[in-house]
Amino acid sequence: MLLTRECDYALRTVRALAQGGRQSVGSICREEHLPHQYAYKILKKLEHAQIVRSFRGIHGGYELCRPLDRLTIYDVLAAIDDSLFINECLEEDYRCPNNLHHRPCRLHEEFHRLQAMLVEGLREKTLDQIL
Repeated sequence: MLLTRECDYALRTVRALAQGGRQSVGSICREEHLPHQYAYKILKKLEHAQIVRSFRGIHGGYELCRPLDRLTIYDVLAAIDDSLFINECLEEDYRCPNNLHHRPCRLHEEFHRLQAMLVEGLREKTLDQIL
């Protein structure tokens, strides 16, 4: 997994909303220097993952619907990208030409170990502790 630009923007969106209250897409984009064309897509994914909620109308906008002490970097990244793998060979349906007799190569085993460490690290602290 490389942290994609979309993942970075999602974390910055949550950081903007962490200040509390309802914010418009425009204010989030201005505060975090995000391009508008990404913001709606990201907010829709965060809403689908029940991290933010949207409000329509003249006083509409977005706000967090989960407290920061129950939200991790992993939660935000998983809402944006459901394939958080450091290498494609870790994906369930991936067919590696280097697997001999249906056994993963040693690199795969090391990637698996590193993946577990990465996920653990991303879940280790809440956003409340970080922000």
